[in-house]
Amino acid sequence: MKHINYQIHSSENLKLFGRAWLSEKPDPKGVVNLIHGLGEHSGRYHHIGDALNEAGYHLAAIDLRGHGLSDGKRGDIPSFERVLDDVGLFLQDSQRRFGNLQTHFLYGHSLGANIVVNFGLRRSAELAGIIATSPSFRLAFDPPKLTLFMGKILAKISPSFTMNNNLELDALSRDQAIVQAYKDDVYVHNRISAKLAMSLFESGQYALDHAHEFTLPLLLMHGTEDRIGSSKATQEFADKAYENVELVLWEGYYHETHNDIGKEKVIAKLITWIDEQTVAYQ
Repeated sequence: MKHINYQIHSSENLKLFGRAWLSEKPDPKGVVNLIHGLGEHSGRYHHIGDALNEAGYHLAAIDLRGHGLSDGKRGDIPSFERVLDDVGLFLQDSQRRFGNLQTHFLYGHSLGANIVVNFGLRRSAELAGIIATSPSFRLAFDPPKLTLFMGKILAKISPSFTMNNNLELDALSRDQAIVQAYKDDVYVHNRISAKLAMSLFESGQYALDHAHEFTLPLLLMHGTEDRIGSSKATQEFADKAYENVELVLWEGYYHETHNDIGKEKVIAKLITWIDEQTVAYQ
């Protein structure tokens, strides 16, 4: 495995930190392009990179603006459309960087899953498929009405105002070592702006309302005991979408299925599905 770091410049010249885990297998099969979740960063996916490299795939990733080693106010975005623009630039860069490989996938977790599904609905790109794990189409709980009301007001009058995202860290994984590593990670933050919070709600509902329009091969995976994102909303998306959408519900798993006890099964399913789509795409 070879690991590289690089930079991508957004449309307003914001520096987005990129990294890639490169397979050293003969004749790599393709590239998986990763979008991480809220408050975290791409460096938390090194074990996914290892597994994909062993299977013959490169893993490329960026830190979203306002996250990890990328520029931008922590937890803030100017608009959801600008984030989709960043993903488009990331894919273009990946296709140039790994130009000898034509098979590309887009993979997102949580907020990243919301983003990649919306990208598949709203933008065009040459992709063999999309993977979305624990998508945040809806929260797994009903936030207080006053919080929602204040969020809507702040998104209009002070959209970049940030607050604590109040993420329940013990709901990330049943593996306490993962939870502790998250708490100790200096590149993880707990901020979310009013604009990002409202964009998350709105884009999640947009995805559910337009699920029947999704045309790319899609793998949806969600833990049934996720207390952060709603597995029922993921089921709703799958029910509304076409038959090229595969849903896998992992019984008893928490939010980070790829970091939970039994993660080996999740990662194996991810690779099996990618292999199947690679064969179908070629």
